[in-house]
This record gives sequence, structure tokens and C-alpha cells, in this order.
Amino acid sequence: MKADISSRADIEQMVLLFYEKVKADNTIGFIFTEVVPMNWEKHIPVIVDFWETILLDNPVYTKNAMEVHYDLNNKIAIRKSHFDSWVHLFTTTVDDLFEGKIAELAKTRARSIAAVMLFKMESGKKGL
Repeated sequence: MKADISSRADIEQMVLLFYEKVKADNTIGFIFTEVVPMNWEKHIPVIVDFWETILLDNPVYTKNAMEVHYDLNNKIAIRKSHFDSWVHLFTTTVDDLFEGKIAELAKTRARSIAAVMLFKMESGKKGL
């Protein structure tokens, strides 16, 4: 049996593995390597903050996630296939590492976030 997500270190492990999968992915990898060449040293702690806020109720994330994605959507249209790939990679990463209540919450939240972002991208609405 795998442990559940219970700490920032767990979230960091998940995020690091997730982005290794993302970089290699044929559907969305190019977004992170060509469209917006990521500064991984800066990006990873921000994303860990995001998931720590959502999963562990520790309010360390203070940015606007939608704003960043709207900027990205202005460079390349983010489509359902991109979100589907992102969700698949995220949920399989969680499953590779963890199981339990918080792990399930992470997957549920990822699916919800992707659905809301896709809806807002397609409808032109701002805010999350």
C-alpha cells in the first residue's frame, strides 16, 4: 500500500515527476519547452505552493492561476486535448506515487481545475 500525500515534500515529489512526464509528452511538452521555455527553478516552487494550498490547506500560493494561463492562451490556443493530456499525466503521476484521501482529492481538483480553465478559455471569461 502506498502512503497518502501528507506534506510539502510529498507534493514536491509529485510535481517533479509530473513535469518530467510533461516535458516528454507529445501533446503538451512543447508548450513548456518551446512556447514558454520554463525556468524550472522558479516554476516548481510556485506550483508546489499552489498544490500545497489546495491539498494541505496551507495558504502559501498568492498568485492568480488563470492570469498565467490566459497569457499562455494568447501565445497558443489551449485546447481540450491539451487539458486532457495534462489531467491524464497528473492523475497517473498521483497514482504512481500515492493513494488515499488526499491523493483522490488531488485528482478530483485537477479534473475540476482543468474543466473550469477550459470553459473560461473557450468562453473568454477571466478569474478562477
